[in-house]
Amino acid sequence: MGKLNLILLSILLSSCLCDGYRILAVFPTPSVSHGILADNFVKTLLNAGHEVVYISPFKNVNHPKLEITDVSQNVELFSDNIDVKEVMNGSLDLLDTKVLFEIITTITDVTLANPSVQKLLRDPNQKFDVIVAEYFFNNIYSALSAIYDAPFIWFLTIVPHSMILDQIHGPMNPAYSSDYIEARIAPYSFAERVRGLYFTLSLLYNLHVSFPPVEEAIYHKHIPTILKSLGKPIADYKVLTYNVSMVLGNSQVAIESAVPLPPNFKHIGGYHIDDDVKPLPENLKKIFDNAKNGVVFFSLGSNLRSKDLPEDMKQGILKVLGGLKQTVIWKFEESLPNTPKNVHIVQWAPQQSILAQPKLVLFVTHGGLLSTTEAVHFGVPLVVIPVFGDQFMNAHLVEKKGIAVQVKLSYTMYNELKVAMDTVLGDTKYATNAKALSAAFHDLEMKPKVALNFWVEHVVRTRGAPHLRSVAVDIPLYQRVYLDLLALILLTPVVLLLVLKRFCCKKSDSQKVKRS
Repeated sequence: MGKLNLILLSILLSSCLCDGYRILAVFPTPSVSHGILADNFVKTLLNAGHEVVYISPFKNVNHPKLEITDVSQNVELFSDNIDVKEVMNGSLDLLDTKVLFEIITTITDVTLANPSVQKLLRDPNQKFDVIVAEYFFNNIYSALSAIYDAPFIWFLTIVPHSMILDQIHGPMNPAYSSDYIEARIAPYSFAERVRGLYFTLSLLYNLHVSFPPVEEAIYHKHIPTILKSLGKPIADYKVLTYNVSMVLGNSQVAIESAVPLPPNFKHIGGYHIDDDVKPLPENLKKIFDNAKNGVVFFSLGSNLRSKDLPEDMKQGILKVLGGLKQTVIWKFEESLPNTPKNVHIVQWAPQQSILAQPKLVLFVTHGGLLSTTEAVHFGVPLVVIPVFGDQFMNAHLVEKKGIAVQVKLSYTMYNELKVAMDTVLGDTKYATNAKALSAAFHDLEMKPKVALNFWVEHVVRTRGAPHLRSVAVDIPLYQRVYLDLLALILLTPVVLLLVLKRFCCKKSDSQKVKRS
C-alpha cells in the first residue's frame, strides 16, 4: 500500500510539472511599491510550477525556473522620493495625466531599447504560453503579443479606471463611477457631475487623440523591425491594443466602489500579503508587549519620507503623538532626538507583521493601495494623509466605508491630525467597521494567490479566453452611447418642420398663382 501511494504521488507531481507554462512577465517600473507587487506576482507563478522570464529593474527573486532580464537602468529615469515641500506649495502637480504619460512612455521606450530586452525579443527560440505586463498608463507592451503569438494579460496596480477599461470594454460611466484622479464617490452633486463630464471628455480626447500618436511612434521605433527579423507580418498597433485577453486588478470589491466591470476583469488584490505572517523582531515585540493601551503605527510609505518633512511639522506631529495614551511606532528614516516616552522611532518596519498584531489600534498612512489593502486585510482602522496619484481615491473609499478619517497634507496638518486620531481612537465604530470590511474582504470564491494562478492558466487553456471578451470593445463609442440615435431623434423634428414649411410655401405659391 505504501509503494502504491508513493507511485500515485509521483504521478500527481509529474502531472503538475507538465501543466507548468512558460510566462513572460513585463514589470519594468522602477518603483519600490510596484516592485513589491511585481516580485510577489512572479513568486506566485513560480510557486505554482510555472517558468517565468521576468523583465524587471530589480533582482530580488531567485528561483530555478526564473530568468531575469535586467532593466535596472530604468531606476535613473524615475524617483520614488517626493519633495513634500513642492507638494504642499502646489508647485508639483502629481495628478497631471499628461506629465505622468510622458514619464511612463519614456520608461517604456528605454525598456524596449534595452540591449537585454532586444536580445530577448529577437531570439527566435523564445516561446511563451502567455504574456503578463504591468499596465502603467500606456498600451505599448500589448504589442509583444504579435512577437510571440501569445495571449496578453494586463496587470493593474490600482483600482479600475477608464484608461485600462477602454482596452477591454469602454470608459467608466461618469454618472456613478470616477477615475483614480478625480477622488470622488457617488452619488454626485450637480457640480460634481459637471466636473466628471469634463474629466471624461478630456480623458477620451487623450485616449483617442493625444496619446495614440506618441504610443504608435514608440511602437514603430521598436516592434516592426523585430517582427521583420522573425519573419512575422507587421501588425496594426490599434488592433493589438484592443487584443487583450484579461486584466488582473490589484484590488477587491470590498475596497473599491462596486461598479459594473466586464467579464475579463478579475480581482486578485491581496495576493502580495504573506500567508503566514512573520513574527515581529525582538525590539518591536518588546514594544507591543509593554503597550498597555494599544499601539498606533505611523508610516508614510516609500514615496514620502518622514525625514523630509519641515522641522515645524515634525515637532508638531511629535507633540500630537506624545499626547496620546497609546504607544506609537513611527517609521522614520533617521534618528529623531527628544522624542516623547510613548513614541518609538524605527528606520525599518515589517508592515504586515505590525498590522497583524491584536494590540494595533490605528494605522496612520499615506493611503497607497498596498497599505490600504493590508489594513483592510488585517481589519485595522485608518487615518489617511494622501499625497499623490490614487492615494486620494483610496482615502475617499475607506472614509466612505467608515473605517478611516482623511487628513489633508499641509504645514499645519498636525492640528487636523490630532482631531482625526482622536476621532478614530475615540469611536468604536471605526474598529467595528474595519473588522466587518475585513471579513468581506476575506470571503472570496478563491483566495487572491489562487485566483492569480487560475486566471493566468485559464487564459492559456482557453487560448486567450475569447468567451470573456466584451462585445462592447468592438463597437464604436458613438454607437455605445447612442449618439447616432440621439442625432436621429433631434434631427427628425427639424426635418419634419423643414418639409412642412416647404409644403406650406409651395401651397401658398400655388394659391397666389391661381388668384393672379
